[in-house]
Amino acid sequence: MLDHAAHAEAIIDGTKYTLYAFSVLTWTLILFKIWQLGKNGLYNRKFDEAFWNATDLTAAEKLPETVVRGPQARIAHAGFQWLHESTMKMGKSLKFHGKPEELLEHALLVQMQKEQRSMEGGLTILASIGSTAPFVGLFGTVLGIMHAMHQITASGSTSLEVVAGPIGDALVATAIGIAVAVPAVLAYNLFLRNVKQQRTGLENFVTSFMHNAFSKD
Repeated sequence: MLDHAAHAEAIIDGTKYTLYAFSVLTWTLILFKIWQLGKNGLYNRKFDEAFWNATDLTAAEKLPETVVRGPQARIAHAGFQWLHESTMKMGKSLKFHGKPEELLEHALLVQMQKEQRSMEGGLTILASIGSTAPFVGLFGTVLGIMHAMHQITASGSTSLEVVAGPIGDALVATAIGIAVAVPAVLAYNLFLRNVKQQRTGLENFVTSFMHNAFSKD
């Protein structure tokens, strides 16, 4: 009986420690994503303003380093790099076989996808914690109630004092699981919306960059 009780308590404590680890990871990711997405948004706004105030692409390429930061700036850099390489290697390698407009678009989209993967980093973990934490807590509660029932049976008493304490302790795991899941789900939804907004801005920039790169004016 003692071995069974010790084993059950170890499993219950393990579920609680797992939930505590989930909570620490959740809040670490939340703080990191707030910093990352906020920084990206600020850099994109500054670069976008400076880029479109430039007289042409040549001037835009020479913007000061203080504004050439963030996802949008890296996409523009990929575009400028392709334009420079294409003037020297067009038709000389497979990389530059095809219509220039399509090849430039591909280069810009490849960089945009890299930026999107970076922005989405950690969101899957938040979603996973939000969906699994309540079940981990429920698992601990079920084990706790089973353990409490064994204790009640062993004591031979069914008084409120004997029953309420162990079952109340068992329900704590479910409460912790819900407390961990709620901020994870809320943060995931908010960050996902922000990522979609930033992606839309990057898509618009890609379209405008291509238009200016092949403008006849």
